[in-house]
Amino acid sequence: MDTFSPEAFEPIDEEERELIASIERDEWHPVANFEQEKAKAMAAVRNTIKKNKRINLRLTQKDYHQIQIKAIEEGLPYQTLIASIIHKYLNGSLIAQR
Repeated sequence: MDTFSPEAFEPIDEEERELIASIERDEWHPVANFEQEKAKAMAAVRNTIKKNKRINLRLTQKDYHQIQIKAIEEGLPYQTLIASIIHKYLNGSLIAQR
C-alpha cells in the first residue's frame, strides 16, 4: 500500500493554515438542517449564474484590452468579469473613485 508523504498536506498559504488549525481545534460542527441549507445555497447559486438579459457596451480600445488582460489574470471570461464588476458596484461592495 502506498503512503502519502507529509509534504502532500502542507498548507499552500496562510488562509489554508488558519483553516487547518480551525479544524484541528474542533471549531467546525455539522449543520442541523443540512438539506435545507444546501437547497438555499443552490438557489442562490442558480440566481447568481442566471443571466437572461443582454446589453451592448461601447468601450475604448484601451479599456477593452485592459479588461481582457484583467480577465485573463483572474481566469475569467471578460464578459463575466464585466458582469461581476457591475454586480459588485450595484450591491455596494465596489465603490467608484471620483
